[in-house]
Amino acid sequence: MIELEHVVKTYQREDGTPVPALRDITCRIGAGEFVTIRGSSGSGKSSLLNILGCLDTPTSGAYRLGGEDVSRYTDQERSAVRARRIGFVFQAFNLLPRTTAVENVEVPALYSGGDVDRGKALALLKRVGLAERSNHFVTELSGGEQQRVAIARALMNSPPLLLADEPTGNLDSAVGDSIMELLTDLNREGLTIVLVTHDERVASYAARELLIRDGVLASDRAQPRRPSLHAATEGAAHVVG
Repeated sequence: MIELEHVVKTYQREDGTPVPALRDITCRIGAGEFVTIRGSSGSGKSSLLNILGCLDTPTSGAYRLGGEDVSRYTDQERSAVRARRIGFVFQAFNLLPRTTAVENVEVPALYSGGDVDRGKALALLKRVGLAERSNHFVTELSGGEQQRVAIARALMNSPPLLLADEPTGNLDSAVGDSIMELLTDLNREGLTIVLVTHDERVASYAARELLIRDGVLASDRAQPRRPSLHAATEGAAHVVG
């Protein structure tokens, strides 16, 4: 699904001094994978996520999404890719405060120019465990509930790829674990997820970790996934039955 070949990203200071953010990144992420990008502040992981999300373009190199070299697309073309093929989840939730949960979920359909399907939005809220909170305003929801709304919103246009930037960063550990369980379930249903984090505990939910250090891909390794609580419960129930 994702192919990065010799991707370089260099910014320019006001005085023209180049500031390298990414240096010769090459990797592939297949459909259905759950991958974390981990690194310290300033390592380049956010620059990489911006390129993966078609929010920015490489200075050099190629980024292919589903076989298309989107790194050569115009701003308008990349905007269309974001609307149709990528869902975003952010640390700060980025919800509209004066609207209800279901109205927030419907936003991507409005931006993509498609028909707003209220039934689908409600079904997505049910999928993330918020069926009873659909008509509550964002200000009436807890942080964990707001992040669940944000995940439902990210799924509204049925994208094959979900990008999450520190999705548990504003949550306590118990609520953060519940969000990671939800993302794990979505991945098991076939959604490709790429998640940026500095937290080893959060990273342990993925089957693969990319470590970025000083703009370089320092390691790319498979890892045993943290067992899903849901899977463990289902397995125990099966044994008992």
